[in-house]
Amino acid sequence: MAGERVIQAYKDISLSMQANPLTFDIITTRNETAIARSIRNLIYTFPGERFFNPSLGSNVTRSLFENIDEVSASILREEIENTITNYEKRVELIAVNINPNFENNEFEVTIRYKIVGVDVPAQQLSFALQSVR
Repeated sequence: MAGERVIQAYKDISLSMQANPLTFDIITTRNETAIARSIRNLIYTFPGERFFNPSLGSNVTRSLFENIDEVSASILREEIENTITNYEKRVELIAVNINPNFENNEFEVTIRYKIVGVDVPAQQLSFALQSVR
């Protein structure tokens, strides 16, 4: 049909690896939660860390040891945008905002995106990036 909308459902395995007490299958996450976890995992994964996909991931955590300023925030923003655009095809990226927080020695990250094929409002993922030694 020409006017039909395709609605998809996305499902990923939960990282807790716990079993469902009724079915004994591994617990899954769906749609918004699955994609938010996937985006966060992509950002924190080093390229080369995944054996069968060595290019998957970002250099964000390597960049966290630079000075906290607008230039570093711009580099992080570009790296996050490229990572999401290249590896998370289930979303349409709207914006990535990164604000340096000098007092806490961190970058505050807000990612806005729309999930492709699912009839939900635009999503927002917020977290802090800190250098951890």
